[in-house]
Amino acid sequence: MRILITGATGLVGSEITRLCHEQGININFLTTSKGKIEKNETFRGYYWNPSTGEIDVRCLEGVGAIINLAGASVFQPWTASNKKKILKSRIDSLNLLHRTLKSNPHQVGQLVSASAIGIYPSSRSKMYEEDSTQLANDFLGEVSQKWEAAADKFNDLKLRVAKVRIGIVLSAEGGALPQIMKPVKYNLGAPLGSGKQWQSWIHIHDLARMFLYIISNGLTGVFNGVAPNPATNEELTKEVAHALDKKLWLPKVPGAALKLVMGEMSGVVLGSQLVSSSKIQQEGFSFNFVNLRPAVKDLLT
Repeated sequence: MRILITGATGLVGSEITRLCHEQGININFLTTSKGKIEKNETFRGYYWNPSTGEIDVRCLEGVGAIINLAGASVFQPWTASNKKKILKSRIDSLNLLHRTLKSNPHQVGQLVSASAIGIYPSSRSKMYEEDSTQLANDFLGEVSQKWEAAADKFNDLKLRVAKVRIGIVLSAEGGALPQIMKPVKYNLGAPLGSGKQWQSWIHIHDLARMFLYIISNGLTGVFNGVAPNPATNEELTKEVAHALDKKLWLPKVPGAALKLVMGEMSGVVLGSQLVSSSKIQQEGFSFNFVNLRPAVKDLLT
């Protein structure tokens, strides 16, 4: 069986691809860049353009499961046009996959689609489980809800559908960690806002393992893609400083200053989501990185 991955060359997709190659799983991937197309037995690229509805249907050949990671980065100025792009890129990708499966013969039995813990409202005290009925009413909440609704349509095609609400992905190659590292390296690091906001993190290797675990066990429904022990922004900053043997001496960066500079997008770093991983653990998944310090040390030293 092959796995079809959208977003295979992104941060998470690259790690899933690496893990698949380790385990002898062959990959088909979809890309909007014709220059990234490769053709070999273990890693076959196919062109698509979700905004225009173009797709090479040969991408389905031999595929038993799809991992969907496609979507424009939320880490860009939240102008009206960029907001539209962020949302549209996610919905268009899933809608095109849905139409393609509906109108072509295939052996696909499962879809595992990315979502985000931004679907939960900001709170410093409430622990969110997957069955929470409280949903964020901000932009990230809207994106996540519509993203998941688009994935749920695949149930109509009799596929097993799972959604992974991804937390803060820790990787040395991109995402939050290098952004925290930059000022810390020069002894200029500091917690953001109060520093008490919860940041439910996950080591990128565990996240990749989780996606493949869901496929190999045929799991369905929603799963939080976070490690068992969330940390505060201050704890995360301190652990990065500890791993780099640096000092934190500057005062915390005021939330008001971040709102002034980042606008509405400041909610990404000032928001607090305390999220549980118990559901995936109850399904038998075991994390390699349960606590923050070993995870950061593994990535930075």
